[in-house]
Amino acid sequence: MGVGEGSIFFVGRCVRVVRNKLVVLFGGGGFVGRYVAQALLAAGARVRVAQRDPRAAVFLKPLGGLGQTQFVAVDVRKPETVARALAGADMAVNLVGAFANMDALHVDGARHIAEAARDSGVQALVHVSAIGADPESASAYGRTKGEGEAAVRAAFPDATILRPSLVFGREDAFTNRFASMIAKAPMVPVLRAGTRFQPVYVKDVADAVVRALEAPAVAAGRVLELGGPDVLTMRAIQDYLAHEVGRSPAMLELPDGVGAMIASMGFLPGAPITSDQWTMLQRDNVVASAEDGFAALGIVPTAMASVAGAWLVRYRRHGRFAKRATA
Repeated sequence: MGVGEGSIFFVGRCVRVVRNKLVVLFGGGGFVGRYVAQALLAAGARVRVAQRDPRAAVFLKPLGGLGQTQFVAVDVRKPETVARALAGADMAVNLVGAFANMDALHVDGARHIAEAARDSGVQALVHVSAIGADPESASAYGRTKGEGEAAVRAAFPDATILRPSLVFGREDAFTNRFASMIAKAPMVPVLRAGTRFQPVYVKDVADAVVRALEAPAVAAGRVLELGGPDVLTMRAIQDYLAHEVGRSPAMLELPDGVGAMIASMGFLPGAPITSDQWTMLQRDNVVASAEDGFAALGIVPTAMASVAGAWLVRYRRHGRFAKRATA
């Protein structure tokens, strides 16, 4: 459910239109960032993509009109570069996330962005976090995401915090990675087969960012969790991917002891999972019923099965002419 060019929608008493506003996207050249940029450009915003190597994001330039897209080099660990990126901006979005240097990026970087946004007088800030963000989390990813949220809230109380579940899309590192594995292997090991996810389409996340910026009466100061229409176990996701690429490998559900041993070797090149990711898999990654962000923002989320076939076709033996597995 897209936002549409120059759209105005009323999901609350007050609507802030992004047309002609300058929106700074920190991490805008990444997987989610490219879709947020497209949604903002379609809505008529001017977009300034801010990341360490802006050359990696120049592919976004043709998507906007003349002068609609800008690029700036930023290291979110250095507050002076963040402040320069926000000069003259109307709104800001923080999309920075990684599985390395997490304290520096998720906590310090988030704080620097929120403080600079406050000091520069931007109208709105959207901070994209993750379901499972919790300062008390056993995983470094969940802990740093939670501490980052707290830092943002302290510096910019009206910021909107969005927590998506597992994000999927054409360029993702999840469906593509496992579909590729399934297409090549006669047997696929499945870790934490019963862990539940609520996969969310990247375009829906992008629309949620735009709507959060445009509707402060609904989104400002809130934490909104984003999940798709289906709750799926890890095993169910693997079975779906196998069906979609027309393969039927044996699915081997590994005991937790074996999974933990594999995760302990996550520092090795090519290892399928890190120990921190293993820790994250111990908890379901689904939306709390009281925090359904898509419903609050008036967005109907997209099911994985309705769109993923468009890119998973590349993993079939004969491409789009192949038959899906029937078993």
